[in-house]
Amino acid sequence: MTHPTQYTIDVNPNIPPRLARLEELANNLWYSWDRATRALFARLHPALWDAVGHSPKAMLKRVDEQRLFEAADDPAFLSAFNRVLSAYDSYHSEPLRRNGSEWLRQNDLVAYFCAEFGFHESLPIYSGGLGILAGDHCKAASDIRLPFVGVGLLYRQGYFSQTIDAEGNQQPHYQDSDFDDLPITAVTQENGEPLRIQVELPGRVVHAQVWEARVGHVRIYLLDTDIEANSERDRDIAHHLYGGDRTTRIEQEIVLGVGGVRALTALGLKPTVWHINEGHAAFLVLERIRVAMRHGLDFATALEAVAVNTVFTTHTPVAAGHDHFAEEMIAQYFQHYCEELGLAPEQLLALGRTSFNPDFNMTALAVRGSRYHNGVSRIHGRVSSEMLQELWPQVPPEENPVTYVTNGVHAPTFIAPEWGPIFERFMAFDWGTRHSDAEMWERLMAIPDHIYWSTRQHLKAQMLHLVRHRIRIQHFRNHGSEAHLDRLLRLVDPESPNVLTIGFGRRFATYKRATLLFNDLELLHKIISDPERPVLFIFAGKAHPADVPGQDLIREVARVSRMPEFEGHILLLEGYDMRLGRRLTTGVDVWLNNPIYPLEASGTSGMKAGMNGVINLSILDGWWGEGYTGDNGWAIKPASPALDQQRRDQEEARDLYEILQDRVIPMYYNRGDMGYSPEWVRMSKRSMATILPRFNAHRMINEYISKFYLPASQAGRKYAEGGYANARTVAQWKAKVCAAWPNVTIRRLDTPKRRIRFGESVRIEVAVNLDTLSPGDVAVEAVLTRGLRDGGDRRVYAFAADGTRTEAGEHRFVLELEPELCGRLDYRIRVYPAHELLTHPFELGLMLWV
Repeated sequence: MTHPTQYTIDVNPNIPPRLARLEELANNLWYSWDRATRALFARLHPALWDAVGHSPKAMLKRVDEQRLFEAADDPAFLSAFNRVLSAYDSYHSEPLRRNGSEWLRQNDLVAYFCAEFGFHESLPIYSGGLGILAGDHCKAASDIRLPFVGVGLLYRQGYFSQTIDAEGNQQPHYQDSDFDDLPITAVTQENGEPLRIQVELPGRVVHAQVWEARVGHVRIYLLDTDIEANSERDRDIAHHLYGGDRTTRIEQEIVLGVGGVRALTALGLKPTVWHINEGHAAFLVLERIRVAMRHGLDFATALEAVAVNTVFTTHTPVAAGHDHFAEEMIAQYFQHYCEELGLAPEQLLALGRTSFNPDFNMTALAVRGSRYHNGVSRIHGRVSSEMLQELWPQVPPEENPVTYVTNGVHAPTFIAPEWGPIFERFMAFDWGTRHSDAEMWERLMAIPDHIYWSTRQHLKAQMLHLVRHRIRIQHFRNHGSEAHLDRLLRLVDPESPNVLTIGFGRRFATYKRATLLFNDLELLHKIISDPERPVLFIFAGKAHPADVPGQDLIREVARVSRMPEFEGHILLLEGYDMRLGRRLTTGVDVWLNNPIYPLEASGTSGMKAGMNGVINLSILDGWWGEGYTGDNGWAIKPASPALDQQRRDQEEARDLYEILQDRVIPMYYNRGDMGYSPEWVRMSKRSMATILPRFNAHRMINEYISKFYLPASQAGRKYAEGGYANARTVAQWKAKVCAAWPNVTIRRLDTPKRRIRFGESVRIEVAVNLDTLSPGDVAVEAVLTRGLRDGGDRRVYAFAADGTRTEAGEHRFVLELEPELCGRLDYRIRVYPAHELLTHPFELGLMLWV
């Protein structure tokens, strides 16, 4: 018997003229944060909406034409459609709001490079927190009309989808995306041909097609290597997000960094600020240097010209987490680069060299190729400055150029729509444009408790419906019985959502300690199994397919959930994605987070939960170190880092159990006659009122504007003046300083005084051997501190060169120090290179102390 050939043909419906703008709505990711738009598409065919993964564009390709014509004649649908269009048009025509972005110049443009973007589940080119954070950054940029473009890769298979078998084994599944179903459009040239760029790899040229995704006002340009012009091997470069071997990884990052710069050039865009969001895109530094050298700059001047308007954000809390490649691999992939520019390979390799790893480090490249660097929370900023201190070897970590901007989340995306009418009624009609107005959010406390609680319960019921649906599919696929399913779901009752429900949803990485809760199973069972006060835990998350320890954590959660004493109290959900994440962070009662301190760079899921009145129970790490106020959640204090990890786990698990047993469970179930706990409602309100104004993406991006984008734009222009004269001046001055610095010394000439009266001064004299430098090339300072016992403080006083020299030829510097503080004061004296054109006084990393 011969097998018949199967042919496929797509039959797309004709869209009625009255609904023609549905296509425009489907092609703009504005729908990812506008619930009314998504509800409009779902209204056409709810079952199909779920089947196509909530993709408006895929929906319009598959819905019956008859249904579209029925909708065009349905007054209710047309009314909803017109309301959505009115909101869409208003958003896109609204003038610039008052914020930091209006201080940028007319022709300024921020280019934001990232390996992943998470806007919505209908565009699956993200894996988790980094991508969703990048998506929120872009959405906030759109909201404030920031001149901004994003650059990334278009992955044919994206990140994997996940199922979990009966034994708790994660099963990754990859599926090709049909780009026609995604909210993207191929960019074309004036002649109508697709816009493509080329990137040189060893022995060949790789082509990448440029696609555009619209995110409100912002454009995101995505590079796709899966085109016929490439070999089969090269078509696979951008197939998987974070997939493949080291060869695939470096080729992805070259396409992103080098190809991304070339794509913007081909589009006629000229960014004035370049933002590298994590080290994957750091090769853009090399491409920009190449372009600058092609225009006549030498290597050192080109590096200064490139770095001065480049921002680098690191999200990695440990050195081992930074991307790195063998130097031999870098030399192979950039051989043509060195030959074209006449560079010695050593010049290039030095940009990525560190002492803690012999490989070429992408974070080191990003830091050396930028002048603005930040971590993503206050704690992470400190951790990053310590981790990267060798790049400024003589500067104390707390004073090196690494600072922080704490992450924020895009409130319109993650606040449940049910809160909108309540906020309008009890707080302000324009609450949606006042995300950072702390005074307004305090009015939230006046919302009547019963209205607030009923909204929380409604959201919880929605979440429990989804949990039941997903557990049911998962259970029967794993050949479970109906009776067993009933036991699993006995506490999951959307009709009576009165069981304390605690959520844990994130990447299953070992440092996030998903199983800390299971440190003492006997005690845990005692705490959560009271039939009058039961507790339900819901776990969800993925482990990278190559992360075996992370997958072991998933298996352990599954194992404990199958134990008779925990059956129904612990649920493990598969297929963690943005949709499930939104439901969990709006619907659970408590959000649990217990990473190993200080390895949580930021963590944004707790912010999303807190914005919806979910109460955080977390280690004081990442953002929670700033967000916890004492009345808006519970904090687990980190155990001493001096303890071994097993002991730390035991101590922190004990604190977790005590908080659950003594505070969380009693407060939740102290309902009285009202059916809810007034104390719980108050803390839930405090969670929302304190977290929303401080941890939203609008606050975050305005900090990026004031701290980085505006200074970088101004410095970039200053360095470019007169054919990059200032960049050349800085490069030559740095070369002079670096050559002389090994011979620079500093010593004190006077005899230190031990005691003076307030109002008196003390004269301090130092002698500095400057070698070939002049006094104007350095700054000499006394750094004065007062201990906490005496009130604490820190002041810096500058010495002046008095124009004389010692017999040894040293330059003499003098300070008449009149302390402005009383008490026991400590002071130290230092010298470091100084130049008015530097973006940070210590960017050279050179400093000597007496």
